[in-house]
Amino acid sequence: MNAFITSIITIFLTVPLLGFFFIFTVNKLITKNSRKSFHKALDYSTILFILAVHFLIITIWEKSYLGLIILLLLMIAMVFVFIHWKIKGEIIFTKVFKGFWRFNFLIFFLAYLSLTIFGILRSALTFTFS
Repeated sequence: MNAFITSIITIFLTVPLLGFFFIFTVNKLITKNSRKSFHKALDYSTILFILAVHFLIITIWEKSYLGLIILLLLMIAMVFVFIHWKIKGEIIFTKVFKGFWRFNFLIFFLAYLSLTIFGILRSALTFTFS
């Protein structure tokens, strides 16, 4: 049973888009609302994309940059808090966190796609010219 659960987690970390579609499908079946299901899938799969980017970086460059990823997340959070404070005059942390988390989905989704393409091309070129 542990091997099965480990395999499922590994699949979702390796291909976070599967996790996104799985979360979306389950929420869609439960709520019957596509928009809310999409937003829930976005929110819950963000951590999958962050971890997937981390593991892709380890695979490509054989070095962990988790500290830099966490630093990037903190810097993005500070920018979101500052901008929200400048615009609204007060900080509503639930709104700030929602915007921050969804922005991170966008950033790490694009990073995941870019690193995947880069890794494939790098492997192909290394294989071709070696």
